[in-house]
Amino acid sequence: MGHPSDDTPSTGAAERYRQQTRRWIRAHAPAAPTGPEAWPAPAAAHWERALLDAGLICADWPARYGGSGLGAPESLLLDEEFARAGLPRIRRGAGERVVGPVLLAHGTEEQKDRLLPRIVSGQDTYCVAFAEAGHGSDLASVRTRGEVAEDGAGELRLTGRKSWVQGVERADRALVLCRTDPAAPGTGGLTLVVVGLDPGNGVARRTVQLADGGADCGELEFDGARAPLSDIVGGPGGAGGGWPALVTALAYERAGRAASADLGFQEEFWDLVREAGKTGAAQDPLVRDRLAWAYTRITALRLYGRRAATRGTPGADPAVAQLLSAEYRRRFGEIALDVTGAAGLVRPEGDGYPAGRWQHALLAGRAETIRSGTGELLRDAVAERLLGLPEEPGAGPRAW
Repeated sequence: MGHPSDDTPSTGAAERYRQQTRRWIRAHAPAAPTGPEAWPAPAAAHWERALLDAGLICADWPARYGGSGLGAPESLLLDEEFARAGLPRIRRGAGERVVGPVLLAHGTEEQKDRLLPRIVSGQDTYCVAFAEAGHGSDLASVRTRGEVAEDGAGELRLTGRKSWVQGVERADRALVLCRTDPAAPGTGGLTLVVVGLDPGNGVARRTVQLADGGADCGELEFDGARAPLSDIVGGPGGAGGGWPALVTALAYERAGRAASADLGFQEEFWDLVREAGKTGAAQDPLVRDRLAWAYTRITALRLYGRRAATRGTPGADPAVAQLLSAEYRRRFGEIALDVTGAAGLVRPEGDGYPAGRWQHALLAGRAETIRSGTGELLRDAVAERLLGLPEEPGAGPRAW
């Protein structure tokens, strides 16, 4: 119990790929790792180099850009086998989850050849800067301006502020949603563009401490920040290119978060079961009932994710998976505090605003219900795109 199940499609090809992956892991994994945080630097570097050489970072991208061209079922299978072996599948954050898929779908050949390999190698680290304070999920109302420089430099000059930017401290580039044609009706004046975040480019960062003690979120302020016109993705807003690219970005962001989330949920769940055994909470029928609910929800998420993976390009499936995942995370944090009891209400000692593991689960779980779209927005997506119900009157354009 507590290990990932072999839930990817049980075709002969899938089974051959599973066995091939296991052989590759045995041949290339660092000796007896006890967890990535315990690896010495040479072992971690060896593992990253092995993954790069095998095309297993951004593995579902075409080999031309450094990936392996894996389909979604094979990518999920890879997640399962790495989790089974206790090994990290090195990810490139928003660059892999959002920026790469948007470039593959809407970028020019020159953009793909120039930008994608730098994401795979880790040379460029991205964050996504879409939302703004005061607008919430209404991305059609963003006010950050992008104006073409009048000096003939072939650049956009950006002015404005973005909020709730995850990974803002680690990133050196951002995919930014801005308004380049204020006279265009509806969503026609919006543009997506890649912006360098070096301080000399008129960009200021500010981290925001979250309730769980983390600071992996913040704001970006642009004061005349420059971005080459060649880094506009999908065409400028006046040409109507920004909004379709944004819709793609949000679909892949949700899909990337939910695709193999159940693997991490399983590990966390079984750790909580063991905690319940230590505290005696496992003898409480109500706690046992709540743990059973969590296990069945993880199973439902796993099965839904595997089914969605067979459909290829994300449609409304990511909205369903994100909604289920976010509500699971919120409820799981509450169950964790049921298990730990009064001791879970006391923060650990330390500088700043630390939180214990199960306190973090509770507090971070609340944020999940508004990350990548509020629950209300996601329910609208399910109602309109899956069930075919009429659009909400007066709702305006929304990026599903």
